Amino acid sequence: MNSYKNISVNPIAGALGAEVAGVHLGQIGDSVFNEVRAAFVEHQVLFFRDQEITRDQHKAFARRFGTLQIHPYLQPLKDQGHPEFVVLQSDAQRPYVAEGWHSDVTFVNEPPLGSVLRCVVAPEFGGDTMWASMYAAYEALSDKMQRMLSDLVAIHDTTRTFSRANYFGAKEGMQVISSEHPVVRTHPESGRKGLFVNTAFTASIKGMKPAESAALLGFLYRHIETPDFCCRFRWRPNSVAMWDNRCTQHRVVADNRTANRRMERITINGDKPY
Repeated sequence: MNSYKNISVNPIAGALGAEVAGVHLGQIGDSVFNEVRAAFVEHQVLFFRDQEITRDQHKAFARRFGTLQIHPYLQPLKDQGHPEFVVLQSDAQRPYVAEGWHSDVTFVNEPPLGSVLRCVVAPEFGGDTMWASMYAAYEALSDKMQRMLSDLVAIHDTTRTFSRANYFGAKEGMQVISSEHPVVRTHPESGRKGLFVNTAFTASIKGMKPAESAALLGFLYRHIETPDFCCRFRWRPNSVAMWDNRCTQHRVVADNRTANRRMERITINGDKPY
């Protein structure tokens, strides 16, 4: 457990998640940033309230963690000079996206380190986001299951999410992107192990027959949803969430489908899972 001198870090759940106070993400010095970075690794997802920042400040903060990803499919602000942004917007005409548990962009060889998501427009109620700790999910498994999973590799691709027309911005004929990753991933900074499969992008377990793969993945997906592994965040305008994509999954709670909700996300490039 870290001791923080410049910021206040208040956990919101047992498995993961903490609210951070005493910092403005648009004006952050090195000593404060170092504590934010330590809190990020420790708590897996951080929440910041009242962050009235510009898009350039949003990008500048994220760049302190690494280079920024330009999404291979989603670049809604490209014409405005911000191709790094993904916009998540929903209202009565446009349904929620990302309702299922997932990690972002795991179909590439080097999936993201994490993301910084800012709320621009929040619903009066509903539309929360939930995160789940893949450390907690892995650690809750039996020793025998952990050993079996440690030798397995999963195939991740875009078939279900970005390669179907009219779904999440996809267009007919989009190229399928695919990669292979260990089912159990070791975090490069904490050294802890976590599950690394998700419903959006994991297609199968390499070397297994289809029925075997589907049965094992189905078990893991249900296991990941265990409430004890989760935290939940209520959005307000100018709230920011930053999560570690290497050890968490997330989903939107689609309980107010008529409300206007707009989020702007920056994603940080990561490395090859091992």
